[in-house]
Amino acid sequence: MAKTIDFSVIAPPGYLEEFVAQEPARVHHVAAQRVLSDSTYRAFFRREAERGAEIIVDNGVFDLGHALPAADLVAAARAVGACEIILPDVMRDGAATIKASDEAAREIRDLSDEFRLCAVLHAADDEEWLHCYDHFVSNDYVGAIALPASRRPAPEEQLCRTRWTATRYLEDHGMLEERIVYRLLGLGRTGHLELVEQREHEWIASVDGAAPVILGAMGIAMLPDGPYEKPRTPRVECLGPIPEERFDLIRRNIAVVRSAAGSGVRIPEACS
Repeated sequence: MAKTIDFSVIAPPGYLEEFVAQEPARVHHVAAQRVLSDSTYRAFFRREAERGAEIIVDNGVFDLGHALPAADLVAAARAVGACEIILPDVMRDGAATIKASDEAAREIRDLSDEFRLCAVLHAADDEEWLHCYDHFVSNDYVGAIALPASRRPAPEEQLCRTRWTATRYLEDHGMLEERIVYRLLGLGRTGHLELVEQREHEWIASVDGAAPVILGAMGIAMLPDGPYEKPRTPRVECLGPIPEERFDLIRRNIAVVRSAAGSGVRIPEACS
């Protein structure tokens, strides 16, 4: 039986109970800047941690364009009982990602050694991708590695552009490190359909994504067997109020993603 991949739903802060809550509580990706600025958001994820969820604090670069300082990342992680912090990364630039991650790791470790640190793999080409991977697995500070989503059509054989090619390459070439937790960041250009294939790898722990919420809010159903066609969508924080008549569709979309990931986690309200 293929392994389960835990799916962390990303939703606007006003809809955490409706879409993000988990039964049983497993893994949540949370935004550091939101933890520090929103007491309701902070309290929700603190409760999820107390219920047994792994809380992973993202550094803010995707939303803000820059990562939060180390002191803020540590403060956010402590505020929600997190176990892991995602280090700063630079899209398609392995050298810059290594530099940013190394610096942030040093600064975080100067403040605390209580958190697992997660490095994100980025590269402009496959040679750089392999160098970036080797750098991170060779560094003791790295306890987790995340592979970002493949968002644009790209040659199937490119490790740096096609995530399912990358995961297969790591396994086929015996490059996995037992001490490392491996994660997927975001749903890519094939959405939940990729997860069916990724479940063949028993070492992938989790994936996060906002697509089922955003598409559902737009009235678009995610079909279990595809095709997955995602139109141009707003960022999750720009969705605005979601009509209540779209809630059931959003929950069905979330269930479709979890089914593709082999996960039996449900939203508590949907468990009754």
